[in-house]
Amino acid sequence: MQDVGDLLRKGCSILGLAVAEESIELLERYCQELLRWSRKINLVGKKQSPRLIIENHFIDSLILLPYLSNDGCVLVDVGSGAGFPGLVCKTALPELQLNLVEPRLKRVSFLRHVIRSLELQKVEVFPDRLENIVSESLSCTHITCRAVAEIEQFAEMVDPYVDNETEILCMKGPKGKEELEQAMPTIGRLKLVFVGVDEFLLPFSQAERAVLTFRRRLTL
Repeated sequence: MQDVGDLLRKGCSILGLAVAEESIELLERYCQELLRWSRKINLVGKKQSPRLIIENHFIDSLILLPYLSNDGCVLVDVGSGAGFPGLVCKTALPELQLNLVEPRLKRVSFLRHVIRSLELQKVEVFPDRLENIVSESLSCTHITCRAVAEIEQFAEMVDPYVDNETEILCMKGPKGKEELEQAMPTIGRLKLVFVGVDEFLLPFSQAERAVLTFRRRLTL
């Protein structure tokens, strides 16, 4: 198999993502730990090859980097699983403040192990379901999920945690626009606005990806 670091560098280059060499090295270690832990617990699906894991999970997560590059960003990642996308973005953006929400305890153990192993700072793991966490504990500039819920369901789920400064980032595949159409009545009821969609192709498989952004509607 091609070297993990080489795949990360090539994929980021194709997508125009600037990731420092120190971060590439940390992401390599992250991937190694993921593969090691996956022999015992199902973190990403046992049938996925290392190459697929790098593209479908690591590079796919890094698509969010341009949305989180401003100073003072605080990200909440709901249903983070093995750390996608939140912990991957944190590894590439050391100054990002991150809150990971993950109720499955085996995955929580893995997340905490990676955080310790990579010596990451300004990361907190909440081992619970989102609705059980006091909203003040998750004040953020951005909130996201990956493969947790459709747009309509996610908007309902995160509504108590969204203020006028928060952007909702929904990571989707080819069905994103279909989900958006179905979600628009709920988006309006929750006083959210659809800001826009950015579409991407993953660098090796050319699989379709999209990031849809929502904000709270400002009232005068």
